[in-house]
Amino acid sequence: MSKADVLKTIKDEDVEYVDIRFTDPRGKLQHVTVMSDQVDEDFLDEGFMFDGSSIAGWKSIDQSDMKLMPDTGSAYMDPFYAEKTMAVHCSILEPDTGEAYERDPRGTAEKAEAYLKSSGIGDVAYFGPEAEFFLFDDVKYSTEMNKVSYEVDALDASWNTDTDYEMGNMGHRPGVKGGYFPVPPIDDGQDIRSEMLSTMKRIGMKVDKHHHEVASCQHELGLIFSSLTDQGDNLQKYKYVIHQVAHAYGKSATFMPKPIAGDNGTGMHVNMSIWKDNKPLFAGDKYADLSQEALYYIGGILKHAKALNAFTNPSTNSYKRLIPGFEAPVLRAYSARNRSGCVRIPWTESPKAKRVEARFPDPSANPYLCFAALLMAGLDGIKNKIDPGEAMDKDLYDLPPEELEGIPTVCASLREAMDELEADMDFLTAGDVFTKDQIEGYMDLKWEEIYAYEHTPHPMEFKMYYSC
Repeated sequence: MSKADVLKTIKDEDVEYVDIRFTDPRGKLQHVTVMSDQVDEDFLDEGFMFDGSSIAGWKSIDQSDMKLMPDTGSAYMDPFYAEKTMAVHCSILEPDTGEAYERDPRGTAEKAEAYLKSSGIGDVAYFGPEAEFFLFDDVKYSTEMNKVSYEVDALDASWNTDTDYEMGNMGHRPGVKGGYFPVPPIDDGQDIRSEMLSTMKRIGMKVDKHHHEVASCQHELGLIFSSLTDQGDNLQKYKYVIHQVAHAYGKSATFMPKPIAGDNGTGMHVNMSIWKDNKPLFAGDKYADLSQEALYYIGGILKHAKALNAFTNPSTNSYKRLIPGFEAPVLRAYSARNRSGCVRIPWTESPKAKRVEARFPDPSANPYLCFAALLMAGLDGIKNKIDPGEAMDKDLYDLPPEELEGIPTVCASLREAMDELEADMDFLTAGDVFTKDQIEGYMDLKWEEIYAYEHTPHPMEFKMYYSC
């Protein structure tokens, strides 16, 4: 919508409220709701002041004033509120200068797009994330000083084959690693996923499919590609709709990468392409019909993969999914023939669909920072002509140990990712897309999480060591 469209919609459809939304450094969507009669041309031109000191990782109390600047192109009618409400995503500005706030994730995405154009490499970068999630019926956890525990449950979970239910146990449910793609009644998520996808379509998102994923209680909906910042907005809407529809069904949705042991974790494969002068830059006559620029882009992703982990896999839980020897993309290699490396080239007949797919990210990532960081790594590869080496078309899971030793891996922990980011951040700060202050502020938040995790006894430690 244009500004005029927004104001017209508010008037014509008797919109009562406008929900102005922004994303914090960790990736959580935040909001403030204002009466619609407060929203006029001046409001849309000048923005809305708020206290930034209450957002973790942002300003201190002595310099807390910040401005939310609505992007009317992101506006949509919220389908969940009882009162008629329009939602709009915002970027953050410094109120005294009107410049973008350097720690605003959405602003970073916008700067990454501007940097791409200024580089002359391309005009637009398209991103297509594939974010998986879990649905549970019951979730309990405790982190008291004398008790650390969690328990999740779901009617369709593989572990409930002999559970007594008042209405009886129907018996149809996916087994461990057996959720890809049986029809109902084994897949009992058909209707809830359909409602999620239909809701996304109604609010203007481009979607195409849904299905049960490999693990018990694991699902995925399909987002059609879009430009970087717009797709960041879309992924925030994606999470919001999934959480809300699940809640309405009496279920709980989570994007944790590894909420249960012994079954597949949750990833977010990210498909990427660059276009210039309305032509696909990644289509060519090299390996898998890629261009030389695409191969250099892959080279940048593989070179900076460990630093990228800080943004693409930003939770301590992320590394319970990225474990060597299991079905996880931990090896820094690329291929068009298998899915076991960090980067895959999806098969396509059309040059317009030629793209590369980073397989190691997960949906705990802040989408704006994740996509921006991936683009900056790829652009660094193109600028510096980083050779990705030969493609690995073997099944990397079955390689003998002597061959595996020669293939580098991604990080094994969030602590390692922070150390790698500190040592390798120059590619991110090119063109002031990321700033050193922003990265350091982000790292401070992540070190808090690392210390909280590492300083807390784990139930498995009691099992292994209590009687030592």
